[in-house]
Amino acid sequence: MEQIKVNDLANFIWSVADLLRGDYKQADYGKVILPLTILRRLDCVLEPTKQKVLDYLPKIKEKKIQNIDPVLNNIAGLNFHNKSKFTFEKFKSDPEHIAANLKDFINGFSDNAREIIEHFGFEEHINKLDEADLLYLIIQKFSEIDLHPSKVNNIQMGYIFEELIRKFSELSNETAGEHFTPREVIRLMVNLLFMDDKDILTKEGIVKTLYDPACGTGGMLSIAEEYLREFNPDSRLEVFGQELNPESYAICKSDMLIKGQNMSNIILGNSFSNDGLINEKFDYMLSNPPFGVEWKKVEKQIKNEYEENGFEGRFGAGLPRISDGSLLFLQHMISKMKPSNSGSRIGIVFNGSPLFSGGAGSGESDIRKWIIENDWLEAIIAMPDQLFYNTGIFTYVFIVTNRKPKERKGKVQLINAISFYNKMKKSLGNKRNEIGKNHIEEITNIYGDFKENKYCKIFDNEDFGYWQITVERPLIENGKVVKDKNGKPKSDSDLRDTENVPLKEDIKKYFEREVLPYNPDAWIDETKTRKGYEISFTKYFYEFKPLRTLEQIKKDILELEKQTEGMMKEIIK
Repeated sequence: MEQIKVNDLANFIWSVADLLRGDYKQADYGKVILPLTILRRLDCVLEPTKQKVLDYLPKIKEKKIQNIDPVLNNIAGLNFHNKSKFTFEKFKSDPEHIAANLKDFINGFSDNAREIIEHFGFEEHINKLDEADLLYLIIQKFSEIDLHPSKVNNIQMGYIFEELIRKFSELSNETAGEHFTPREVIRLMVNLLFMDDKDILTKEGIVKTLYDPACGTGGMLSIAEEYLREFNPDSRLEVFGQELNPESYAICKSDMLIKGQNMSNIILGNSFSNDGLINEKFDYMLSNPPFGVEWKKVEKQIKNEYEENGFEGRFGAGLPRISDGSLLFLQHMISKMKPSNSGSRIGIVFNGSPLFSGGAGSGESDIRKWIIENDWLEAIIAMPDQLFYNTGIFTYVFIVTNRKPKERKGKVQLINAISFYNKMKKSLGNKRNEIGKNHIEEITNIYGDFKENKYCKIFDNEDFGYWQITVERPLIENGKVVKDKNGKPKSDSDLRDTENVPLKEDIKKYFEREVLPYNPDAWIDETKTRKGYEISFTKYFYEFKPLRTLEQIKKDILELEKQTEGMMKEIIK
């Protein structure tokens, strides 16, 4: 099936949503269309062995088999089955009992498949559709859609499902960003993640693992799998993920089921408080965790792990402020890196906060210090604003790895790609910009070339570090310096100040040059000296724009006066 036919089929499935108009908001169409697409696909996939499963049911009772799922899965020849007598074709012969029959069909699935439908919350929609006299019409439409594997293979079905997810997310602009990352952003991240591994990924029979701790609807996992297949059709990317939102989890797991992936690799729950893949390590990791989301609900568990386990746990480097858990995600992912002899590569999207929030000694700064001093930060790419559905802010792609190539050791590459975008003809929520294939290629090439230019700067790890020194001034009363019992001047807290001294500079020389000429009585309280790390894109890529000349300003003012004079004449007429 050609890609255009795949799109046609996706569009036809989506057109069934026209029947929902008036009874459902557009943003809720996906809550009906997506689970029904799954049910119809499973119905088609199971059809060749469905009767065999039904014929074996009496033997299940005779043999008093308790755990029937493995037995019936084996008969179905798949990792799921359905023991209900109903099919989409049989639904049509009993319109009066369509709701009850559909529920019977869903309850007939093996636990792993039924769980997916349950997390869609689809049962309440069955009743709602039935009451609106829409259920039979919609089931009838779906029964006409041929999703048999002989017509649509797993890869093509994955494309169809991805297209439906995209349409669903575009209609849900107000919440799309919570579970949907623009596909072009994922494509860029996957490019950067796999770029140096082409020789590894083209080996025959290669099996690699990829993980997303906030996998949403599974877009990161799907596109990474698709990308690897382009490199090497014989390779296999085993994908893993965890997701907090039940509906997003159901969509992701459905996608895995459709594509023949191991559904048990996708876990429902909070990655921080209940790591569903504890002790697992992965070759690659990708994520677009929620921006600036507080972690108060899991504060107790995280603080306990931090205090009791230290670096034996996930959060030993430090804890960020409670209002933003972004750096918790990165620490969680780093804990799942394979040992450095084989190593792992991580790609993660952040807002600007993880770059610079928190001064020396803060949780954020200590986490940056830990990552940079371990030489794990490979590159950061500044992306255009208005790229995501639920925010217009600038975003940053971090590439983190414990297997840097030789030429990158001790270095961090910054790429300023904020001007690499096209304006969209029609905005989708806050998404007004998109990056095209040419932009993805250019950013990938800049990253791969590893040479400084207008858009690329290369720094030593130490360039991001500084010593925060505390500068004290003497307390003066009645014109005299107040001293302590040891004869040393007491400090005046009102005059206390701090200075950030770059790590590559000598603190004493800096102090003599920058402080003493202006405050000759000042000194450094060395007990308060702290090491900090921050990354300032604005500073590194600042371009000076000269002010307009007086002649240009005068010309503009005269032009404005002419325009104003014309307007006044019109008003006075």
